[in-house]
Amino acid sequence: MSTYTITELAREFDITARAIRFYEDQGLLSPSREGAGGRNRVYTPRDRTRLKLTLRGKRLGLSLAEIKSLVDMYETPKDSVAQMHRFLTVLAQHRETLEQQREDIEMSLAEIQAHEDECKRMLETHAVT
Repeated sequence: MSTYTITELAREFDITARAIRFYEDQGLLSPSREGAGGRNRVYTPRDRTRLKLTLRGKRLGLSLAEIKSLVDMYETPKDSVAQMHRFLTVLAQHRETLEQQREDIEMSLAEIQAHEDECKRMLETHAVT
């Protein structure tokens, strides 16, 4: 079975070793330890997959707690239906949040446009006099 160092995973996924250690602290990764005093982390293909899924979840905007829940479920094939239902629920909640943010942004942009239009109108009025 192949293994990976923290440097190899950091390079492969273009993240810092510090980020990988943070995910380890959050319980998303659990490398074994080797060397004097267990200073060297050794990551398995399982850890690599969990890291990949964690980064994918972050790109989707999921919280680390949501990611951990989903990644943990990923490892239990007998719960694949439950996992899919949970994932659909998380995605629906995230979609709702993003839709609300989009609506808020559109309202803010409309307000900015109104202020810009008013300022331009006022400048035109002052330029004429």
